[in-house]
Amino acid sequence: MNLICKLTDKDIGEEYIEMENPSLRRGARGIVINNDGKIAVFYKSAKNEYKLPGGGIEGDETPELAFKREVLEETGCKVEIIDNLGITEELKNRTNFKQISYVFVGKVIEDTHKLHLTKSEQKAKAMLLWETPEKALELVTNCYDKITADEISVYMTKFIVTRDRKIIEYYMNKDTANT
Repeated sequence: MNLICKLTDKDIGEEYIEMENPSLRRGARGIVINNDGKIAVFYKSAKNEYKLPGGGIEGDETPELAFKREVLEETGCKVEIIDNLGITEELKNRTNFKQISYVFVGKVIEDTHKLHLTKSEQKAKAMLLWETPEKALELVTNCYDKITADEISVYMTKFIVTRDRKIIEYYMNKDTANT
């Protein structure tokens, strides 16, 4: 499987220290394309965080099912997976935490126009935006230095926006190579 990026504390300006037996979380996320060719961006205004739809894999879910579930929750859209871009890996020293994310491209097949946000997402004043890939990349990139929240939350969010920036760049480069 293709490795899109491997991020460590060094990638967000922190000192990197080898971890021992980090806890592991598997996630599924990626690019969601609507009929206008725009992609979904999940915006948490209380944190000034722009990210791609996605989240953790639950129980015995496959990465594909987790992606579809997370997309439905965060965008209100049912999708058909049209590409598997690869994986990302995040090694977070402060929390002794490793995350592997399976990254997909999904095409909207139905928009229910109903988001199913968690309490945390509601508290962060999360909303869905549809943007061109170029604008999505700009929003994700530019929010990095403007993230607001407590120190650990900013630390974690820096990983999220760095990862998602690399996913969008990878997607755009791959898309350009195929045209």
